[in-house]
Amino acid sequence: MKYRKKPVVIEAMQLTESNVDSILSFTKDTAYVTNEQVYISTLEGDMKATVGDYIIEGVNGEYYPCKADIFHKTYEQVKD
Repeated sequence: MKYRKKPVVIEAMQLTESNVDSILSFTKDTAYVTNEQVYISTLEGDMKATVGDYIIEGVNGEYYPCKADIFHKTYEQVKD
């Protein structure tokens, strides 16, 4: 069987070297910094996010990192 991803609008931010505080705020403090590395507490455990990754808010309010190439293959920007 084949399946198509349902069209769902998500919130996301791309991690840069200068927006770590914004990422911490965006993730409602489920992200944290240790040894200059950003980690996201996800449903599957803590995941390391690197500069360039997108931090996505999932449909159940959870957060997780996504590599930029996968993000751009999966999502497109929504115009307000």
